[in-house]
Amino acid sequence: MKTPQVESSDALVGLRQQIDAVDRELLELLNRRAGLALAVGELKKREGSVVFRPEREAQVIDGMKAVNPGPLQTASIAPIWREIMSACRALETPTRVAYLGPAGTFSEEAAIGYFGSSLLRVQCASIDEVFHAVASGAADFGVVPVENSTEGVVARSLDLFLHTPLFIIGETSLFIRQNLLRRENSLEGIRAVCAHPQALAQCHGWLSHHLPDAERRPASSNAEGARLASLDSGVAAIASVRAASEFGLHVLAPAIQDDAHNRTRFAIVTHPDRHPVPKPSGHDCTSLVLSVKNRPGAVHDMLVPLKRHDVSMSRFESRPARSGQWEYYFYIDVQGHPDEPKVGAALRELHDACAFFKILGAYPVDVH
Repeated sequence: MKTPQVESSDALVGLRQQIDAVDRELLELLNRRAGLALAVGELKKREGSVVFRPEREAQVIDGMKAVNPGPLQTASIAPIWREIMSACRALETPTRVAYLGPAGTFSEEAAIGYFGSSLLRVQCASIDEVFHAVASGAADFGVVPVENSTEGVVARSLDLFLHTPLFIIGETSLFIRQNLLRRENSLEGIRAVCAHPQALAQCHGWLSHHLPDAERRPASSNAEGARLASLDSGVAAIASVRAASEFGLHVLAPAIQDDAHNRTRFAIVTHPDRHPVPKPSGHDCTSLVLSVKNRPGAVHDMLVPLKRHDVSMSRFESRPARSGQWEYYFYIDVQGHPDEPKVGAALRELHDACAFFKILGAYPVDVH
């Protein structure tokens, strides 16, 4: 019985040696790629071009997915290549990204998922602060939540798009797994549960059943709730596993969100003076905010240009204009890019039909 084990061990050693050799080849190739990226960076500096081009990175990832022969899963291509491009981009210039902190938030996870881990993290105490950091130049980009599949739009983010010059150059979607965290490894004696209001709402059913007497205490972020829970054994938090590790908390109950498929969509924002509108990538979204005069049929007339030019609408939300006149702003996502003829024609007609019209961004979306 020992001989097959020795043969198996010898075979395993041989395979590991082959893997080590391939890893060395990969490292050599990655450094060659990094050298080319540095050369591209020098050209961009001389031409005054921006370092980060979301449509270019989307095209690179799409191209790699298209030629992937396996056995590596196609779904693994995007995160691998994002990290490669992130590391190469960092050689050209650091990418400063603002998001809702502290460490361990879903916003931080979304930022790393979109830009890769080679970034300079600018942690902010609120969504307002994220917008301010980008508008003031303290950060190159911001990552803000705009919509949750359970609780709907993040109203503050939508409102801020109206009052700042920032625009959207990308988006990312994140599966939200909410966990109950605490210093003590027990549900006994929990006086309060601390989390962002969206998280408290997303876990309403579980909390009502398991902790009906506990106060639901809002926090600026889930990670801030985790930090507060780390200071008081009577307080639990709703946050990510990363936040549990960051603040030394036990995961008392995993996945307590009411919707098993709970997701949050994040917008990547920047300032138009520092970054151009992304060019068409082949699978784009254009986000708009509009308002119409308060008259019969106005909303119907607003949508006619989209139908006339065969432009699909993927989102339609309304927010009060706060004018006291029962007027509303409408937030709309349409498929396509303004540089495409039919989309451009529809938007020009839509502009003429509206009392207020603003393009919030045109950017590539992941369709895979």
